[in-house]
Amino acid sequence: MDDEEALGEELDAVLSRVRERVLPEPEERERLKTASAALTERTREAIADLSVDADVVQVGSTARGTWVAGDRDIDLFVRFDADLDRAELEQYGLTVGHEVLPDGHEEYAEHPYVKGNYDGFDVDLVPCHDVETAGDLVSAVDRTPFHDAYLSARLDDDLAADVVLAKAFLKGIGAYGSDLRTEGFSGYLTELLVLELGGFVPLVESARSWHPPVEFDPEGHAERTFEDPLVVVDPTDPTRNVAAVLSATNLARFQHYARELLAAPSEALFEPDEPEPLDPGEVRDHLDRRETTPVAVVFDAPDLVDDQLWPQLRRSLDGIVRGLNDHGFDVLRSRAMTDARIETENSAGTTRAALYAELEVTERPAVERHEGPPVAVRKHAASFYESYVDDVDPDTYGPFIDGDRYVVEREREFHTVREYLESDAASDVALGAQVESAFDDRDVLVGDAVATLAPAFGRPLREFYEPRP
Repeated sequence: MDDEEALGEELDAVLSRVRERVLPEPEERERLKTASAALTERTREAIADLSVDADVVQVGSTARGTWVAGDRDIDLFVRFDADLDRAELEQYGLTVGHEVLPDGHEEYAEHPYVKGNYDGFDVDLVPCHDVETAGDLVSAVDRTPFHDAYLSARLDDDLAADVVLAKAFLKGIGAYGSDLRTEGFSGYLTELLVLELGGFVPLVESARSWHPPVEFDPEGHAERTFEDPLVVVDPTDPTRNVAAVLSATNLARFQHYARELLAAPSEALFEPDEPEPLDPGEVRDHLDRRETTPVAVVFDAPDLVDDQLWPQLRRSLDGIVRGLNDHGFDVLRSRAMTDARIETENSAGTTRAALYAELEVTERPAVERHEGPPVAVRKHAASFYESYVDDVDPDTYGPFIDGDRYVVEREREFHTVREYLESDAASDVALGAQVESAFDDRDVLVGDAVATLAPAFGRPLREFYEPRP
């Protein structure tokens, strides 16, 4: 037996053991089937009391047999006439939701829906419009039943089992989830890729050699050009890239671990690794070893759902990093972080956010060099020279000529990173709209002081200081 055959057998053995763990047992399937049937009947009864027509359909991975063992989600969509206006759809949808899930609560995606628990299962009861095609949608959720119908017609038992493997693998490597905090692979995207490539192993074998941008068009009817690193044209709506949320980082992470799985098969790649939080002493150990200077801007996060909060935090981090670099405080690496919802002295249940950066430089000279145009560029050179020649500021040197250019050395606006981060200038960068108001009441930590963040931010700090692919 050659090395390739041995690796193939080793991979088969690993996948066989993983299947035993991640594929739901018959008892779990039967319990879910019973709960789904009961919920569907309760929903039909609630619909019958309405003055408008509607029906109910189960969607999602538990409807298609593609859920990972232990996942407890049941998704029911109540479809109303496409002509029903949005306000009425929301009203009727919530009425049905609260009737079916009397202990449930309202959450909001594109419009409100009811979320609750039934017999140990997490249940989402979502209203949508019963449109003729996914291209006719009134709201984004209207396309979900089309996704379910497309996949249900094409996934056989073997492919469904391979979808479960793929989801377990993506969860294990930390790349599963289309929420805007994770920016990973959605369940629908995962199922389309397994279907398109013909199984889990063909998918990882293909992925290890991808050169982004990579495009798949299952129905061959793309109507526009996409610029994302991975493009999977929605077979039910050719104007949409199913992989639009997927970050370049998570695509690269998938490729890295696809290669690792094929080169050295291991069950560990299918097991999520939740890092233990760093304690303050461990944070200081990292700081001593790295000899860099960390800074953190800490504030109360706006009261937003994650899909609204995280884009704002990332935008704010990008703005702060640009500001730090523009002022000469060279950023080595950065990250946005949130803590758990904790009780604070001033505000119960407040989520704290931190924009965290590690710097190579934290103090700059009192003066900075400012170059003008070459002297030969007469008009612009004269304007530069005249703007400084009568400058009476004793801290400005020049203008003088260095090489072929006019140069001045002028007082630097911010001498230390703390001065910058505590100044109004730090608020003038492109912050997220709702972060901006919270940013006014910020704490700035520099150097060893960031170790005090460990009790609330210990897990993201470990991920920062002990990164993996």
